[in-house]
Order: sequence, then C-alpha cells, then structure tokens
Amino acid sequence: MAIYTLPELPYDYAALEPVINPQIVELHHDKHHAAYVKGANDTLEQLAEARDKESWGAINGLEKNLAFHLSGHILHSIYWHNMNSPKDGGGGEPLAADGVGDLADAITESFGSFAKFKAQLTKASATTQGSGWGVLAYEPLSNRLIVEQVYDHQGNVGQGSTPILVFDAWEHAFYLQYKNQKVDFIDAMWAVVNWQDVAKRYEAAKQRVNSLLLAP
Repeated sequence: MAIYTLPELPYDYAALEPVINPQIVELHHDKHHAAYVKGANDTLEQLAEARDKESWGAINGLEKNLAFHLSGHILHSIYWHNMNSPKDGGGGEPLAADGVGDLADAITESFGSFAKFKAQLTKASATTQGSGWGVLAYEPLSNRLIVEQVYDHQGNVGQGSTPILVFDAWEHAFYLQYKNQKVDFIDAMWAVVNWQDVAKRYEAAKQRVNSLLLAP
C-alpha cells in the first residue's frame, strides 16, 4: 500500500505566470514531484522485503534513496504552498499590516533586516553547486531563523531545523523558461512568495519545539 501520495496543486498551472510558466508547473508537479513520491513508496517496499528476507546487502543505497525521495516529496509539498500569484497577494515582503508581523520581526532579529535576509537566501539558492535548494528554516535550539543551502534534497541540513520557505534551484524548476540563468529565476521567485503560508509555518514550527529532545 502506498504511504505517500502526490498532493494537488493549490492553484492552476497558469497561476504563477509570468514568473513560472504553466508548462514548467505541470511537468514539475505531475512528473518530477510524482517521481519522488513513487521513489519513496518503492523504497519502503524494498526495505520491507529486505527485513523479511534478512538481506542487507543493499541497505546503504536503500537508506540513501529513502532520504532522497522522501525529502524531495516534503520540500516540494512545501514549495507549492510557499507560492502565490502576485494578484492574490504574492510577493513583496512580510509586513505587520498584512498580519505577518511576527515573521517580519523574526527575520529582522535573525538577519538584521529583510534586505539582508533576502540577499542571503538569494545567494544561497543561486550558488548551490549542482542540484539543490535554498531554505529558510526555524532552528529550535537557538529559537531563530537560519538559511540553509541544501544539496540534492537532504544534504547539508541542520538536524532539527524546520523548513518554512524553500526555493527550488534544481534545473527542472526553471530551465525551460530561464535556460541556464538560475540567478534570474531566483530573483523572480520573490514576486510569488506567499508570506501568509510562510508565517503559518513559522508559528507551527515554534509550537513543535517541545517535541524535540533538545540539548541543554
């Protein structure tokens, strides 16, 4: 039985134009994201078979595959909701007047200003070597926001941090429209950020802090 399922998009394929064209959204969601869901489910089945047969020769590859596909599924599930059409309130920056003042204050406290945060996440996303993500995450030990430069889907991640805003820097996210100009795509992404969604994820991440076994 499948454990993971592909979530539906919260908008139609054309909703993010002109930042992301409909063809990219359709292929990205229906093909690439779907492949990570299938990969995670297939790997779980292979691990179950390995347990039943007590056959552990492929355990290293299977554990790596599970981390890769599951992290890809999770990050993409966040990614779709992190975006919204500019005509529906996407883009700009988080403001108290829009009901996301706590997030705006946290960004300023953690990075010095929104402009400094934007510069760091832009650079982290645009300069990821090979395939990866730029991520704004809540880090519970310090109770602050951090930027992570994630390789593939799961590498270079601080354990315990919760992603609340993700920029997909894999070529399949932009190449059909932006060619090899990754930095142009990342710059354009700021016009579709759904700060309402990011703020909800920030509040939820803070509430989950006691579920972690924290070091003193």
